Amino acid sequence: MSSDPLENTLVLPKRKAKKKKKPKQFPKFNLILWNDDDHSYEYVILMLRSLFGFEPEKGFQVAQTVDQRGNAILLTTTKEYAELKQEQIHAFGPDHMIPNCVGSMSATIEPVEDD
Repeated sequence: MSSDPLENTLVLPKRKAKKKKKPKQFPKFNLILWNDDDHSYEYVILMLRSLFGFEPEKGFQVAQTVDQRGNAILLTTTKEYAELKQEQIHAFGPDHMIPNCVGSMSATIEPVEDD
């Protein structure tokens, strides 16, 4: 037996450091609320509070944006959640404050473009 303590030591080959994989992110989608003349600000504020939990001030800001620009992005999320919220908007019903209103507001879903 040798007196050198390193003589019987096993030498392992050097390994390359593993790159950390980024978690896969789901594609993001915008839920967009569209303007029409059949719904009042009060309706929009009530709908956004009921479906999204928006405070009245935030609901008013969204209603104003929709009125002035023609649409507003309500949220950016996964496709499945955007579809759920879109269905809720479409099922919310007519604006009872406007006599000729026959249905809910319109919302669409669009993919977010990569930067």
